[in-house]
Amino acid sequence: MKQILFASTIIGFAVLTSCGGGKNERAENKKTFSAEEIKAESGRANKFFDSVFDADVARDPNRQSYLGIKTDYDKWTDISDAHAQKELEYAKADLEALHKRFKTEALDAQAKISYRLFEKQYQQYVDNFKWRFHNYPVNQMEGTHSAIPAFLINIHTVGNKKEAEAYIARLTGIGPLFDQLIENLKIREGKNIIPPKFVFPYVMSDCKNLISGEPFEKGKPDNALLEDITKKVNALKDADDATKKELITRAREAMITSVKPAYEKLMAYWAELEKKATTDDGAWKLPEGNAFYDDALKLTTTTNMTADQIHELGLKEVERIHNEMREIMKKVHFKNDNLNDFFDFMRTDKQFYYPNTKEGKEAYRVKAVKIIDDMKKELGKLFVTLPKADIVVKAVEPFREKSAGGAFYEEPALDGSRPGRYYINLYDMTTQANYQMEALAYHEGIPGHHMQIAIAQELKDFPKFRKNGGNTAYVEGWALYSELVPKEIGFYQDPYSDFGRLAMELFRAARLVVDTGIHRKKWTREMALKYFKDNTPDPEGDNLKEIERYIVWPSQATGYKIGMNKILELREMAKKKLGNKFDIREYHDLILTSGPLPMDIMEEMVNDWVTKKL
Repeated sequence: MKQILFASTIIGFAVLTSCGGGKNERAENKKTFSAEEIKAESGRANKFFDSVFDADVARDPNRQSYLGIKTDYDKWTDISDAHAQKELEYAKADLEALHKRFKTEALDAQAKISYRLFEKQYQQYVDNFKWRFHNYPVNQMEGTHSAIPAFLINIHTVGNKKEAEAYIARLTGIGPLFDQLIENLKIREGKNIIPPKFVFPYVMSDCKNLISGEPFEKGKPDNALLEDITKKVNALKDADDATKKELITRAREAMITSVKPAYEKLMAYWAELEKKATTDDGAWKLPEGNAFYDDALKLTTTTNMTADQIHELGLKEVERIHNEMREIMKKVHFKNDNLNDFFDFMRTDKQFYYPNTKEGKEAYRVKAVKIIDDMKKELGKLFVTLPKADIVVKAVEPFREKSAGGAFYEEPALDGSRPGRYYINLYDMTTQANYQMEALAYHEGIPGHHMQIAIAQELKDFPKFRKNGGNTAYVEGWALYSELVPKEIGFYQDPYSDFGRLAMELFRAARLVVDTGIHRKKWTREMALKYFKDNTPDPEGDNLKEIERYIVWPSQATGYKIGMNKILELREMAKKKLGNKFDIREYHDLILTSGPLPMDIMEEMVNDWVTKKL
């Protein structure tokens, strides 16, 4: 799958304004096709989509592993610009083949949608290739330096000796991979695309952590990678003790001779690059920064909303949610009607936070598991289709917990060998308020990301690119919508927990204001922090992490609220028109069983559904 990597690693679809076929459609729009012809042409199109997807994946070893494919299990994906240029040529050729080979009027309804999505996605890849360096491949949120160990620990399973050897080969390959990474950073340096100054200490700390402990420091506890490969090798069924010992020895050697030098080389370059960094934060500082940010907003939101329109929407949503919060204040009989005083109370009162101890962290994780298990029992009230893949709750690993986000989700393997994972960052319990636990679990787990992603992966008779793609407005819009839906069937009985739900929605509304403020209106980090402090109840440390996230991922944070609003808007439209014919379970099934869609195609689909039911 082609990924447009200039705002985040999530693919974005912009507004699709035509039905696809251009010349083909205009030439044949008067012809009628038989059911047999439509079935045959749709089948050919779906085979084409899958062949392109398979070819893309075949050139991407990392993606193969995420999908549970182990063909190139000993390799890393090529991240050089030369490889990117080749991928661009593949995309152009695939677009040309699409236009030449298929009669869009002879496709069935779903195949037409697939055509439109494929065409737009690949055209966007081509059009936005010019922005491929407008990102920070090393930052505090993600990047090769932290993604590689996380990948080996969480994605590279070891079920036999061959897979252990592939793990060792990947350890050895970290050296050449980091050479490509440093070259990419140098290209950006030449274009004056350098991360803001605050990013550098985070990354340096992560890198130091990743080459600490055994085998890098004698007598210290095992490094995370050594601990991981040792545990995996010792569990092998097809290797005797001598073979296991040899494998672990080879892994240690690879870590010393390849992993450590690679990180040291990156750190040395990073220290020099920091001297050129500034405190300017917004996308406006980049070459053609305003044009880049405009394109990023289109991809993230799948709309044509301008930065100013998004900013204004955020201000209005913040005001609306504040009014709903005041109703919660009345329910809990707060001492006065000052919302900022209530925010201070929620930030500081110890009843809302687990102890920052090993026991407190485990208690949080256990409670999160219970929230998801309780939600599982009620899914039949909201959904027709349920995912087969299971979900587990995990704490973020120590080597990346200091700089990682508060929570995130990792998709299951297609073959069922790996469940979906809801990660919680328990590094600092003062940033994980227990009144937000319900909403957070619903967002990342069920009925949020896990329901959406697992159901999409398990769809039958859909081309693979639709089952494994996504855009921020749809993916994160659904997850934010999923924070609200449980309330409608009786969850959030504790008013403080309901306040937590509103607090998380408020945060997403404030993101519209702050993201556009930073990247278009030249807000400083201090201005953004003040806005969050004045308008949200979250701790200052949490707010700072969020702001720093927006800075390194321009536009990404805007998709949540815009996507949620569209899903709600379409639902309320359908309820109004259908009356007692409206079924929330059918509506959710419609949204989830077509794979990720841009907002305009989702609207068309809902309108068609309403018309058919009427």
